[in-house]
Amino acid sequence: MRTVPVKPSTLRLAFVATLWGTGLFLSPALAQETVQSVPLTVWKSVFGQIETRDLYPARARIGGTLDEVTVTEGSRVTAGQQIAHVTDEKLDLQLHAVDAQLRALDSQLENAETELARGENLLQRGVTTTQALDQLRTELRVLQGRRDATVADRDVLIQRQAEGAVIAPIAGTVLSVPVTTGSVVLQGEQIAQIGGGGFFLRLAIPERHAAALTEGGEIRLVEAEGERSGKLVKIYPQIESGRVIADVEVDGLPTDFVDARVPVRLPVGQTQALVIPAAAVETRMGLDFVTVQGADGAPVDRVVVLGQSHDIDGTAMVEVLTGLTAGMVLAGRHE
Repeated sequence: MRTVPVKPSTLRLAFVATLWGTGLFLSPALAQETVQSVPLTVWKSVFGQIETRDLYPARARIGGTLDEVTVTEGSRVTAGQQIAHVTDEKLDLQLHAVDAQLRALDSQLENAETELARGENLLQRGVTTTQALDQLRTELRVLQGRRDATVADRDVLIQRQAEGAVIAPIAGTVLSVPVTTGSVVLQGEQIAQIGGGGFFLRLAIPERHAAALTEGGEIRLVEAEGERSGKLVKIYPQIESGRVIADVEVDGLPTDFVDARVPVRLPVGQTQALVIPAAAVETRMGLDFVTVQGADGAPVDRVVVLGQSHDIDGTAMVEVLTGLTAGMVLAGRHE
């Protein structure tokens, strides 16, 4: 019988194939990995409320009848824009009365000026006295003063009429308009509520987590597309109804609805947990298996119960609740 020589490379390939078939071929990437006990951040899920930084009421500066409202909820306004108008009919009547007084004073002034000119002429001819002429001058000055005061009263009435315009105090969005055209309003009554100055997220956190909160800490806004990071910028010292109030800045915060509630996760502490690379887990028949080195160095499959996934230094890791202990060496998956 003739013996065929076998090349060494062929023998190596056959040995590798044997290991592959018996499940003893180990993943080089996982050969030196161990089960690690690492501190993990504990995240608390709460709801945050989208609010505006500034909230100002646009108020009526005079009392009267609201004859015009040019904005509704959701309208965008600029600072100084007229959004409504209040009319006080008594101001028109008072203005007519002042105009009549001015006309009467103008007539009296014209007559006093004529009397003064006549008195100066008589004084030159020696018919009247200097005392009588001084009295005429005094009467003229009194009438001029009365006319100036009446003009000032008229300016006040015109200014009050101008104050019938309701002005937006800031640029922003109209959040509410509690009155309608035709309403009788008082001086100082709110016509609209305007929010502006940007948006932020306000959180109400159970007070048992107060000690774990720090200004500048990270929070995560949960959205359909994923999570977005934000920064805790202010923690208020007063606890309200068992909750700590905190403000969060988030870039690109949705602003379609003010006072909308959005889910948020925030760090409230740390805990020790066992983690392994997600690539070390194999699922078979509904169970999760991790291959570790046994006491004799041979690979052993262990059934594990997994927890949450984590991204640690750019590596996808998964938390192990039961089935492994810290320090075990991962032998890799069966390929």
